[in-house]
Amino acid sequence: MVSVLPDLGSAPEEAVAPGQISQPESHWHAQAAGDVLAALKTGPDGLTAQEAKAREEHYGPNRLAATPKRSEILRFLAQFNNVLIYVLLGAAALAMFIGHIVDAVVVLAVALLNAIIGYVQEGRAERALDAIRAMIDPRATVIREGRRTTISAENIVPGDLVLLEPGDRVPADLRLIRVRNLRIDEAALTGESVPVDKAVAPIAAQAALGDRISMAFSGTFVASGNGAGVAVATGAASQLGRISTLVGTIETLTTPLIRQMDELARKLTVIILIVSAAIFAFAVLMRGYQWQEAFMVMIGLVVAAIPEGLPAVMTITLAIGVQRMAVRNAIVRRLPAVETLGSVSVICSDKTGTLTRNEMTVRTVLTTEGRFDVSGAGYRPEGEFELKGKLVEPAFHPTLIEAARAAILCNDADLRMTEGTWVVHGDPMEGALVSFGVKAGHDATLLRKQLPRTDEIPFDTEHQFMATLHHSHEDGTCFAFIKGAPERLLAMCSRQRGPLGEEPFDPDFWRKQTDAVARRGVCWRSPSRGCQARSAISALPMSSMERPCSACSGSSIRPARKLLQRSESAGRPAFA
Repeated sequence: MVSVLPDLGSAPEEAVAPGQISQPESHWHAQAAGDVLAALKTGPDGLTAQEAKAREEHYGPNRLAATPKRSEILRFLAQFNNVLIYVLLGAAALAMFIGHIVDAVVVLAVALLNAIIGYVQEGRAERALDAIRAMIDPRATVIREGRRTTISAENIVPGDLVLLEPGDRVPADLRLIRVRNLRIDEAALTGESVPVDKAVAPIAAQAALGDRISMAFSGTFVASGNGAGVAVATGAASQLGRISTLVGTIETLTTPLIRQMDELARKLTVIILIVSAAIFAFAVLMRGYQWQEAFMVMIGLVVAAIPEGLPAVMTITLAIGVQRMAVRNAIVRRLPAVETLGSVSVICSDKTGTLTRNEMTVRTVLTTEGRFDVSGAGYRPEGEFELKGKLVEPAFHPTLIEAARAAILCNDADLRMTEGTWVVHGDPMEGALVSFGVKAGHDATLLRKQLPRTDEIPFDTEHQFMATLHHSHEDGTCFAFIKGAPERLLAMCSRQRGPLGEEPFDPDFWRKQTDAVARRGVCWRSPSRGCQARSAISALPMSSMERPCSACSGSSIRPARKLLQRSESAGRPAFA
């Protein structure tokens, strides 16, 4: 059997990893799904095993090119690649030449100790990184020969049909051919904190990377929904691979400390040589010393002037800094790199996931009783509630409890404890709502069992809300919870839940309250409980979690906040 490979043309030379055939960046997002399948010579049943094997041999494995590792000997010798060390070794040779064996041994011991410390630290960092890589074994679900198969992500080839489900990591650049409420978190690629709603329809060829909603890109994560796509680029040809290739072309610079030490060593060497030559000339010409005696004095002066303790002090200081960074879960591969943090004067950075953790937390709950302030950090379901500056017990405030129940039930996210850390499986904003509900005293798992979901309307940018239908095992009653853009839910309400029960809806009250909280710099998600044509509404403002600075204990970098910039245009609340 002869396998016919799709003609993908040629790509720029810099985008090709060793062992891989070039794959150009075609306008897959602008082509109809059927045309893409035809171009890649695949269909609804996917590739056969033979076709997949032939394509993997042709295009190479779906992985980024690994950086060649240095041998252990070269890594040890690299520790001596420093101007100051060269000076020390020269001083040791001179000391040995004039018979000062003890001085020579001391200088050599200092240079050797400096090399051993750097070598051991680099080895530890390399082993830690290798252990992390070994723990990551990405898998992907594909359709091959008409059957659903789970394979290693490395074996994905152009033309494979890949299935996407919540929590999956997209294994390659995909042209989507089927979606169902599919939303993908592209923060790692574009910096956009809000998951992107995906579609099948082609879009303009000139669309920016973040606007290509008919594509799913390698390295991003499925936040909700499901879908399927055909792999159009793998390995170094994917968008993530192109970024990796560009990063590999960046010129490697020495750290500020190393530059300063090299400059000091050069200046010190020049000064010592000039002074020694002057003393040698003075001794021979002015004092009548024999040149042999004057030369020995000059060499002794050179050896005495070399600061042999400086490299050891610098290495030990950097090693202490590395250990302190390790306590903060930061792996420093090379000793001099730890000093660069203190030399940074300007940081050019995207906010999401860098200055912030890409986490959300409910900070305020608005009900007819007033504004409840919620404490706590991240997704950890621990915190207190304040009303008018006083701590309150949520159980004594029915409207607060009702809002918390709506936050858990009208929700697709799951909050779990993983290795001592609370992790959200699903949308970050929905995870914040689950955390708020648990803080208020609900058991999310038990509540979902007691009030199971019987139907739902997934969130969509067109209708701007999500609704879930539930029934109670206790009395058989059925009811709906709705959450979405505030302006959409306000238009749906005719009643509101007060401390003593339902009462006439006051839209002016809610608009004033939401405007007041918006001025504080938060975003919105409004849950409500509905029964036929009536709804009771409460509002949940949120803020993004700030990322603590790893270089200083307890401090954080506070990002500038944006106010409701998306609520009118896209129907989705904006992150603060």
